[in-house]
Amino acid sequence: MQFGIEINNENRYPSIVLKDMVTGSFTEIYSLGALLNSFTIKTHNGTINIIDGFKSVEEAAANTTNGFKSSKLSPFVCRLNKGKYNFNGNELSIEKFYLPPHAIHGIIFDAPFTIVSTNANDDFAEVILQYNYTSTDKGYPFNYTTTICWKLTINNNLFVTTTVENNNTFAIPMADGWHPYFTLGETIDDCIITIDSTEQVLFDETLIPTGEIIEDGRFINGAILKEVFLDNCFKLNTAGTSRCTLENDKLLLTIQPNNAYPFLQVYTPPHRKSIAIENLSAAPDAFNNNMGLLLIEPNKAYSFTTSYELTIKL
Repeated sequence: MQFGIEINNENRYPSIVLKDMVTGSFTEIYSLGALLNSFTIKTHNGTINIIDGFKSVEEAAANTTNGFKSSKLSPFVCRLNKGKYNFNGNELSIEKFYLPPHAIHGIIFDAPFTIVSTNANDDFAEVILQYNYTSTDKGYPFNYTTTICWKLTINNNLFVTTTVENNNTFAIPMADGWHPYFTLGETIDDCIITIDSTEQVLFDETLIPTGEIIEDGRFINGAILKEVFLDNCFKLNTAGTSRCTLENDKLLLTIQPNNAYPFLQVYTPPHRKSIAIENLSAAPDAFNNNMGLLLIEPNKAYSFTTSYELTIKL
């Protein structure tokens, strides 16, 4: 059998490794937040992990909010203006977590997901994790279930599908996303990024959308990241077929979201060792500006999928 799975139950939060035993590539998933902590492949010069992750589950538990590495963004993405929004005539205020003055990156980024099932065969290895949110934050007094499937397949291709189910008797507001940091070497400055987008969501000085969409085709044909500083949200040209690539002289990473993720947030941290490339179902502050906001109906599943494919160039 080409693929296998290992589960480490020694820590408070189990971790899962999906392995391609032919190529030697593998991924490590933490049940804490269902986050992707590594995506490692064998190259001609050894192995490389393209995920800027944590050294251990314990470090992740203690430092999740320091950068939100690989965090699940739900039920809102990026920033929510001062943590407040109005729904069905009620003004609600999120309690968790603030990067003043705004609430940031949702509520379940450090949730303890449960391993529902695993499967491995000659075609793939996958793990399915689940978390039931039960109105624990007064600013989001709704119940919903998040199920996440991580699947490693041939050709160093990693798929992640998030399925959300509304456990209320009425529709609730929802946005979904991911916050992974990618690194193809010592610095992102020698990387080229290509984004199939010619439109940017304009932000104010606190990174809240103004409501305006502006033209921005800087990355449509690829641009080197040296001296480029980003914390921007791009609207993909064609949801479902538009992609983003990150490459250097050794590796090519292709990020392919389905049509449930029409927005892409890109952030270059000051250390320049990695870059956050975030698939989003809606723009930041969608609970207030309605840009991509979903009202998910009860007893109906909504799915969001993206894939990360690694190609060795040398």
